[in-house]
Amino acid sequence: MYKDKKVIVVLPAYNAAETLEITYNEIPFDLVDEVILCDDASKDGTAELGRKLGIKHVIVHENNKGYGGNQKSLYNKALELGGDIVIMLHPDYQYTPKLIPSMINIIGEDLYPVVLGSRILGKGALKGGMPIYKYIANRFLTFTQNLLVGYKLSEYHTGYRSFSREVLETINFNANDDDFVFDNEMLSQIIYAGFDIGEVTCPTKYFEEASSINLTRSTKYGLGVLAVSVKHLLNKIGILKTAIYKRLK
Repeated sequence: MYKDKKVIVVLPAYNAAETLEITYNEIPFDLVDEVILCDDASKDGTAELGRKLGIKHVIVHENNKGYGGNQKSLYNKALELGGDIVIMLHPDYQYTPKLIPSMINIIGEDLYPVVLGSRILGKGALKGGMPIYKYIANRFLTFTQNLLVGYKLSEYHTGYRSFSREVLETINFNANDDDFVFDNEMLSQIIYAGFDIGEVTCPTKYFEEASSINLTRSTKYGLGVLAVSVKHLLNKIGILKTAIYKRLK
């Protein structure tokens, strides 16, 4: 608990058995009340390892639902369990769990309802081994997105995110895509709904066991991201009415 707020860490996993334990062991359990693991039809025993580590809430998708589909299961379960602060941490150990206390503090003190771990603030991305082509794409997409959605973030593409309960109950994340563009749709919804977003500098690690997407999927993701931002703008000026921007409360 943090000031009577229940803190839940959610782990979207796919073939994460090699890195799950080291990630889990660094979670600050003096602040975190629950951990939820969602195994998206892994083939390496991820769910079994999660149970051995003592994770009480393990969701298993019999068929792969995609990165967005994985997150939907996690956020719905976190709300069901009464989470007030929900932190998404990738179990591939690209992002350090040691930033969790800072994220909890920012949301718990009502400074920001959303906090992102940014690899771009400072020199975390390139220092941690981000491929140069991904860095350039990240900068181009973020610049364009900031222009289109009328906000200013250092990056829209981090997978390290934390949310207040109010945010998750307000945006219609269940209407989003089931693939990687889910993350950007979610940020677009948050900005469209008028929530402020805080960022903290986050070191990152690129290594063989860490998850990544290939060039073809990266290109598809980039085009999808731009489409989300264009739709955001068109909804904002009243030309479109897209279901994902409908507030739930």
